[in-house]
Amino acid sequence: MIGWLNGIVRAKRPPSLLLDVGGVGFELEAPMSTFAALPELGQPCELFIHQVIREDANNLFAFMLEGDRDVFRMLLKVNGVGAKIALAILSGMSLETLSIAVHDGDSATLSRLPGIGKKTADRLIIEMRDRLKQLPQSRGVSLASGSPSVAPKDDPVAEAINALIALGYKPPEASQRVAALEKDDLAVEEIVRRALQASLK
Repeated sequence: MIGWLNGIVRAKRPPSLLLDVGGVGFELEAPMSTFAALPELGQPCELFIHQVIREDANNLFAFMLEGDRDVFRMLLKVNGVGAKIALAILSGMSLETLSIAVHDGDSATLSRLPGIGKKTADRLIIEMRDRLKQLPQSRGVSLASGSPSVAPKDDPVAEAINALIALGYKPPEASQRVAALEKDDLAVEEIVRRALQASLK
């Protein structure tokens, strides 16, 4: 199993990125909190990896902090939560917001994220309550806040819409969410995060 990679960032197309490790390009998927912390293209980067091997796929998920990967793995253990939903959760809310929603039994907030219905939100609350308390604090967890330092894209609005679709939104809804934002001079990752966070208000 691959647990960690050290390489050069070659491409960023949220929620996917390409990491050059010794001349081999690894295609990775990552939450927006990780994209916000990525260096510019051509710069070195170390990432914690979660690998999912199935008969028809071998997927790698990347995280800047080990604590983010811990939470991702916890989420995958919840019945009805797959990798796409787990990425959407980590992209759309901070650990603090997630912890508060779980602790308070706030299924309404959780169910506003793409792919999460009332039943899945209720399961998240029940199954994550104790798991979040066991999270090792020393590993760190991103707060999904602040402005990312990323290279500009040719069409950040279009890329943001594609990223939201990849995270579970239907194309019309993704377009509407991006259209409702103030997007001047924002990077793709920030547009996606704001669109996801707007659904929690």
